Amino acid sequence: MAKKTIELKQQPRDRTFLVGVELYGEEQLLSMDDSLAELEMLAHTAGLEIVGQAIQRLNRPNPKTFIGSGKVEEIKSLAEEFDAEVILFDDELSPRHQRELERLFGEKMRVLDRTALILDIFAQHAETHEGSLQVELAQYEYRLPRLTRAWTHLARQAGGAGGRAGVGGVGLRGPGEKQLEVDRREIQRRIDFLKTELEKVRAHRERYRARRKKSRIPVVALVGYTNAGKSTLLNSLAKADVYVANQLFATLDPTTRRVELPGGHAALFTDTVGFIQKLPTQLVAAFRATLEEIADAELLLHVIDVTHPNAQAQAEAVHQTLAEIEADHIPILTVLNKIDRFGNPEMANVALENFPDAVAISALKEQGFDELLATITRKLYENYVEVSVELPYEQGALIALFHEQGQVDRVEHTRLGVEIDGRIPGRLLARYRPFEAGDMIEEEVD
Repeated sequence: MAKKTIELKQQPRDRTFLVGVELYGEEQLLSMDDSLAELEMLAHTAGLEIVGQAIQRLNRPNPKTFIGSGKVEEIKSLAEEFDAEVILFDDELSPRHQRELERLFGEKMRVLDRTALILDIFAQHAETHEGSLQVELAQYEYRLPRLTRAWTHLARQAGGAGGRAGVGGVGLRGPGEKQLEVDRREIQRRIDFLKTELEKVRAHRERYRARRKKSRIPVVALVGYTNAGKSTLLNSLAKADVYVANQLFATLDPTTRRVELPGGHAALFTDTVGFIQKLPTQLVAAFRATLEEIADAELLLHVIDVTHPNAQAQAEAVHQTLAEIEADHIPILTVLNKIDRFGNPEMANVALENFPDAVAISALKEQGFDELLATITRKLYENYVEVSVELPYEQGALIALFHEQGQVDRVEHTRLGVEIDGRIPGRLLARYRPFEAGDMIEEEVD
């Protein structure tokens, strides 16, 4: 019997006009042109069609409309000329800015900002119950202060975990104008419920991590700018099948796989959500449980797309985010990915000059894996750190772990706990740092 092929009709893509604002004297990781190019990639990921863009340079944002009143008129005229349906800003707009711009641009155009766009992409890509909860919380916390006559009533969200109303969910005209207070109370109740559910998820993850620690298998977290190749690297190392796509935020939910290392060792590798400049604070807060997977790791593999023209700026954005989630104290191994794209092999050596102590690889072609795995093994199992710690008696697991896997030089029991001097594997350093009593010196131990 012949199979019947059903062709799905592609949804029309909203025509979108981009707006970037550069403030004099304010340092940015990316240039205005590069930032707008990244915004365009985000827009394509969300299913938008870019029809034009405009840039304004200001000393400070206009308190009423963010951009100057003359620029508003110019953009409105250009957007009408290009039949644009969406005006997309490269920065997060305040509720006041958004309300005023919606009024000035008129009923036929929706006003979105970078934060709303990223939240929508996350809503499209969240596959698990946890991911949907996290995205829905972030969306509601973003929308709560923005409730106006433009609010789409909560009935549109019925049954849609993750708030998957699409990019148009912010800025669509809806019937909620007369019951804003009811909507606010409903949203606040929903936010409280989501936070409670995510605390349960967090507690479950904590129990899971506690069991994982008992296995004595170290955890390696893959971090990096979105689309740097983390999922491809995990697939190649673990022969796994993590979803990979050439788009921003292709995977959100953390995936953990066991990877065999030289010398009969092993480690658990966790792929995490990609970072990006101007990552919305709502997402950082909502994804706290997921990001704790990073903070709990014993080694971070910072994967960088070394062929990207903004590789240095992207690396800086990752370091800033690690500091924001208090994971910047964990040992980091920098991995320069996609060297197979260099026409000249010597370019890899040039790239290494800009990133000292890095390892150059191709996750796709599995080039440089011997050096990568050997370096990971050395950092996890062979590098010892001299440390002096004061461990409270309730930290019995850490006391036992020091004796089992460390080299103890001095032990003294006090009224408050146990003082230990000695050496521990570098991968355990993050666990003991809160109890550190002295300076540490890293050394090689055979």
